[in-house]
Amino acid sequence: MTDKLTVSVLGTGIMGAAMARNLARAGHTVHAWNRTRAKADPLAADGVRVADTPAEAVESADVVLTMLYDGAAALETMRNAAPGLRRSAAWVQSTTAGLDGVAELAAFANEHGLLFYDAPVLGTRQPAEAGQLTVLAAGPAEGRDTVTPVFDAVGARTVWTGEDGAAGSATRLKLVANSWVLAATSAAGEALALAGALDVAPADFLGLIAGGPLDMGYLHAKAGLILDGRLSPAQFAVTTAAKDARLIVRAGERHGVRLDVAAASAARLERAAAQGHGDEDMAAAYYASFDTEPPA
Repeated sequence: MTDKLTVSVLGTGIMGAAMARNLARAGHTVHAWNRTRAKADPLAADGVRVADTPAEAVESADVVLTMLYDGAAALETMRNAAPGLRRSAAWVQSTTAGLDGVAELAAFANEHGLLFYDAPVLGTRQPAEAGQLTVLAAGPAEGRDTVTPVFDAVGARTVWTGEDGAAGSATRLKLVANSWVLAATSAAGEALALAGALDVAPADFLGLIAGGPLDMGYLHAKAGLILDGRLSPAQFAVTTAAKDARLIVRAGERHGVRLDVAAASAARLERAAAQGHGDEDMAAAYYASFDTEPPA
């Protein structure tokens, strides 16, 4: 298998657009589709062929990469793509779809003779644009030579978790990692909100823990977005984070684990979205601490 492939990217939001650009820069032939075509059209300047339909986008593709909102959107899109799919093509499914979603998508792949790779990614806008994502991947060994160049183009590291994409081992690892990310995001927002309410300067709090065991770079990154008012464009949007939080809660329930922090994070994110912050960075969950606009 040549390292230069024809790759179809279905879904060109924050992550998908960056992945499509990096695939094109790596020398692959890239076709792209997005439900709202205007979001995909700028990719033409990077040599990406923008298609009008999913079926058109996947014609002749060696690899189909889906990066959509959720499992339902990925399944609907692939059903629409079905007339153009080539049997034995590899499907790299990078949507965070949850455990039930992965099982449904894997069943579709089996019905259509596709090599299915459960391949969510860790990272947000900046690492996506830099091709520095971490790819979590599970799928058959016989197709790895085909998908590895794709992973290398979009990521700095690939972590293989198994040979059966339908088992969802990569998605399970992604949900665990995201549970930590969401908890840290909620904690950062609440700490800043409490600091404001108690008339404590955020710099005093951040300085207090600097360099010690309680310090973390992620806290400073998210606190900086809030304090500097740099919540747009989003690194990872509030609405998408809320969806992931609900998937995490459901995964815990399915396996007999009560995840109170994840449930609270979901509620905070949904409240922030209802306040008009849905398209902002998930750090905007900070605003859920207030019934009205927070004090300046």
